[in-house]
Amino acid sequence: MENLLDKLSSYNVFNYLLSGVVFCVVADKYFSIPMLQDSIVIGLFLYYFIGLVISRFGSLILEPVMKKLKVVEFSDYSDFLEAVKTDAKIEVLSETNNMYRSVLSTLTLLCLVFMGEAAIERFPSLSSIFQYLALPIMVILFGYAYKKQTSYIKKRVDAIKNSSDK
Repeated sequence: MENLLDKLSSYNVFNYLLSGVVFCVVADKYFSIPMLQDSIVIGLFLYYFIGLVISRFGSLILEPVMKKLKVVEFSDYSDFLEAVKTDAKIEVLSETNNMYRSVLSTLTLLCLVFMGEAAIERFPSLSSIFQYLALPIMVILFGYAYKKQTSYIKKRVDAIKNSSDK
């Protein structure tokens, strides 16, 4: 277990584990959703997974919305890769940026949980609908996450290939 914890990067801790723990604690304390685990091992895996879902929500839903609303503007990915070669601090700033996106995602999802719980209190029949939607939504979310990650890998490989062709 200790060896496993040693392998977690700061990115994993701040973007997945922290978000997952915060979400579960708030959901457990303020909503009628029991999320806290007695087992440390099961808890770590659950909180990490929930944090991963939160992070993907931020990357695939919040980020595009914020781009469309012109709240954030991204540099071209190839420019980012070039800039990282000359300024290592950009990667640290990018990791911090992703942490902020994860915090925003956590808070947004908690607001959605709050609204969902209020809707279920008013219309109890919605409870079963929400149950059946969770899994298909995660399938779609991780399908898009896989597609996006594959695209980043391809862009990095293409950038290396193009720089070695010159």
